[in-house]
Order: sequence, then C-alpha cells, then structure tokens
Amino acid sequence: MSLDILKPVTTTSLNNLELSPDQVLGKNIKIHSLESGLPDLEDVKIAIVGITENRNSFFQTSDYELSSFRNSFYKLFPGNWGFQIADLGNLPNGETVNDTYFALTEISKELQRLNIVSIFLGGSHDMIYPIYKSYSFNKTPVNIVSIDNQFDFSQDEELISGRSYMSRIIMEDPNFLQNYTNLGYQSFFIAQEELDLMNKLFFEAIRLGKILDDVSISEPYFRDANIVGVDMKSLSCIASGNTNYLNPNGIDSRTICSLARYAGISDRVTSFGLFELPSTNIFHNLLSQIIWYFIEGISCRFNEYPISIDDRFIKYIVTLSDRELVFYKSNLSKRWWLEIKNENYIDNKLKRSTLLPCTIEDYDSACDDKLPERWLKAYKRL
Repeated sequence: MSLDILKPVTTTSLNNLELSPDQVLGKNIKIHSLESGLPDLEDVKIAIVGITENRNSFFQTSDYELSSFRNSFYKLFPGNWGFQIADLGNLPNGETVNDTYFALTEISKELQRLNIVSIFLGGSHDMIYPIYKSYSFNKTPVNIVSIDNQFDFSQDEELISGRSYMSRIIMEDPNFLQNYTNLGYQSFFIAQEELDLMNKLFFEAIRLGKILDDVSISEPYFRDANIVGVDMKSLSCIASGNTNYLNPNGIDSRTICSLARYAGISDRVTSFGLFELPSTNIFHNLLSQIIWYFIEGISCRFNEYPISIDDRFIKYIVTLSDRELVFYKSNLSKRWWLEIKNENYIDNKLKRSTLLPCTIEDYDSACDDKLPERWLKAYKRL
C-alpha cells in the first residue's frame, strides 16, 4: 500500500504560519499539503502521521484536534538537529477497525523500509498492535515499552481494544514479542491476574512512584525498545488540562517530556506512538513539546547499536557467590550493559550471549553480591 492513502495537512495549520518567523519548524519541515502533495522522503529521518481511528478510544481524536496540535508544533523552533522531518498528514479511518489496522501496518512497514523513524499521533492505544505487526513480518524479536497506568491485558471476553491489545500480541502465533515493559503503572488500576501474568512471562514493570522519584531509571528500558507507546490517560489531570477525566495521580508534564527524550536517545526506537489524546489547548501545547523532546533525543543518539565491544568500552568482571557477571561501560555515553550468556542458544536460535542495558546501580548491587533483577528476568526469558 502506498503512502498516498494519507490525507494532507489542513490549510488552517499552514495559513497560521504566515506571520511566524522563518526559523520555526513549520517553515523548515516537509509537509504533505493539498497543493504540493506528498513530499519526497529520500532524505527524511523522521515522519509524523496522525490517526483519527476512535472506535476503541476513550478520547476522540479528530482532524481538528490534530490541526490544533500542528498549530502549536509548527511554531516551535528546532534544535541543532541537522536532519529532515516530514509531516505526512492523517490516516483516514477504514470501513472497519481492522481495515485501519491493515493500513497502519502497511504505512509502518513502508516507513521502516525507508529507514524513517515514525511518530504516530492519535487514536486508541491498541494502534500499537498493527505497528507491532509491521515489525513481526521481519521475523525478528520485537521489544515494546508502554508508558501507561495499566497493563492493557484482556478484560472479560474482549481480546482487542484500547484496554486489551497486549493479549492479542501475546497470543499471536508465530510470536515475535521478546519483551514488554510497562512504565508508570498504578496498582489500583491493575488486577492481580494481570500482575501474575506479567511475572509468569518475565515482563518488566516500573510503578509510577519510582518514575516520578527518579525518571532516569527508565532509560535502560528504552535502550532495547523498538516500539514506544504512550497512553495519554496516564497523565495527571493537571498535566493534560482535562477536567473531565479526573486522574489526580499521574505523570506530570516535565516527566513525560523526559521520558520522550530518553525514548528518542535510544538507537533502536523506530516507532513512537502517542494515543488517547485529550482535547484541551494546554494538552495540544504539551503534546507539541513532547514531540520536540523526542526529536531532540534522536539528535543526541550515540549510535552504539548494535554494540561492538572494543576499546570504547571498559569491561568489569564481578564475582558473586554463585556466578560471575560481566559488565561493560561505554566511554562515549557512560552507559552500562550487562552480559547474559545463553546456554541453550542452539535450540532457540538466539545468540550465545547478549548485552542487557543496565545502570551503575546494577553494577553496585552485583558488587554487593546481589543479582540484578533485570538480569534474572532477561535470563529466564531466554
């Protein structure tokens, strides 16, 4: 399927740029307009696609809402980025939700083929499912990070919706999901059965309180992710400006921008989706800044993936009471990795060893004869 299915950006968003300075984003990115059509993507590194599929949504996203976001985003000034960005317009709704899924999968596949990082805006959180499908066609392991106050496993009989899409992904056969990580869950929104399933599958989850206390602990989880999805219902009502959805405890505006920047810095993240968009002016301004920080993160990438251990890395060997762990620290980024040896690599066709992103705190724990929890879960997943 061609990208021609995408609808151009509304003329309202473009007309509002007339009085803006020449340096703003709206005058320095490639825009799919009614007048000029789809832009040439040969030198484009990042592409934005709007989604208005609302049949599984809590919040309704319309062309008007996406236009309001663009009015704000286009007036921001770019950083010292040195690459080209394109706004490809909006994906029209299919006759059924499955039709929209199919179209989104094809668009995501095409952007991957062109080596373009995708930013998807709008619709319900289950839009991660067709994005995941676009990766699974490559038959390589896929890692998903979800910023959400819930796990989105199946509730009752519903298998695929904005609240249950992860069950559909888990039940795919063949299955290429290697790891799923939830950042920012709130315990009172989680059923015990969901917690049990997370533990059974050795998936990872970080509670909201820990993220708010120290957002930097999230960075290693993004480092291995291919897809990052954000459910905007996880924001506090103060951050979203939405008085109709009263979530007093949620992610604040500074933290969500920091998370977006960490997602951008990850060399492996090639799809960034923001779903369930509240309809308030303050949120549209916040959304434009979240996207800005994600792009800023991409401009700061270290190009350390795939990891090639050489003289740019320092090797640390830690002897615990029952095993030996090997850590690596990058001289360039100062980030840490932990080696995991796969004793059954012939049977499951994975590498003999792999490197797990970690923190200096994991190294310190190992020095204290404590096995890092991330290492244990990753080892069991193998």
